Amino acid sequence: MNGPTSPTGPVNGTGPVNSTGITGSVNRTGPAEPVNRTSPADRARHEEGPAHAGDLLRALDAVSAERAEDAVLSVRDLTVRFRLRGGRSVAAVTGADFDLGAGECLALVGESGCGKSVLASALLGLLPGNAEASGTARLTGTDGTPDVDLLAADEKTLARTVRGRRVGLVPQSPAAHLTPVRTVRSQLEETVRALTGTARRARRAAAEEAADRAAFPAGHLDRYPHELSGGLAQRAATALALIGDAPLLIADEPTTGLDRDLVERTADELRRHADDGRALLLITHDLTAAARIADRVAVMYAGRIVEIAPAHRFFGAPGPRHPYARGLLDALPDRAFTPIPGMPPELSALPEGCAFAARCPRADDRCAVFPEPVAGVACHHPERPRA
Repeated sequence: MNGPTSPTGPVNGTGPVNSTGITGSVNRTGPAEPVNRTSPADRARHEEGPAHAGDLLRALDAVSAERAEDAVLSVRDLTVRFRLRGGRSVAAVTGADFDLGAGECLALVGESGCGKSVLASALLGLLPGNAEASGTARLTGTDGTPDVDLLAADEKTLARTVRGRRVGLVPQSPAAHLTPVRTVRSQLEETVRALTGTARRARRAAAEEAADRAAFPAGHLDRYPHELSGGLAQRAATALALIGDAPLLIADEPTTGLDRDLVERTADELRRHADDGRALLLITHDLTAAARIADRVAVMYAGRIVEIAPAHRFFGAPGPRHPYARGLLDALPDRAFTPIPGMPPELSALPEGCAFAARCPRADDRCAVFPEPVAGVACHHPERPRA
């Protein structure tokens, strides 16, 4: 996402890359210290046994539903179209519906070009001039601030009261968001001043603390953006985003260019943001990072969200139910390592029915009509849960 510099601040992990563009090697046994992110589902199986695991999974489903009711962000029918020459248009996002609760991390995953970053741009009012966005995206007010529809708000409202203050951004392209003529330290201190009102004498320490949270080395703080590697620029942008502790943080591919240790450290810091009672929308190709910190997973294909599921069910048993979502996991090296055949359709020439039908081994005549979501899955013949 490209856009103007703002007081917001940038993880897509390293690892094997398959034909889906998805990276990672998913293991729901959780990371090493210092943060224990072992999945509740795995803990149930190992500590309580199969009988108790089922009870715990049902309890976790109830927790996910409760978080949705306490939504920080409620998105309904979010649709984005890009107008092209000759009267043509591209359906980048169609009918997106989801809730994101306080204390929750929702991971939005899918192949490159499926509309994930466009959705994030729409929420922040950073779409280009030829884009048309419709639907609603209600950001719930906190501490006396009013609710705001992010899709209907004008630029003045977004720039002065939303971006950075109520919605933080870890951008996909940090180089486009860092000011090229100012050092990283200068940008951090200015963001500290703008978002927290910290006194001048305390800003240096606050900037260094923000850099440390994002694993940005103190010895590079006085460098300019062009002197940074891609990974360092990503960490600088992440540090900027974490300042101010916005109630909602959108992290768009925040692990890009980082080695696995830094992916885990950055993911854990983003998770702490949610654990402190805030909301995190994690947009990523890195399914390992998603499995590490997400509470729920939303799968996007050809501009539509085709499945939303609790993370413990998505990455563990019974697994995803949409054939495309299952294909993403099966393409990983530690799973079947079997790529999804074919290519995604052009967003300017989507079929009337299910956009995945041409690649789906279960497709039949029913797929000529688009399937409406039922129980979180938009599919005429969802996968049966595995034992």
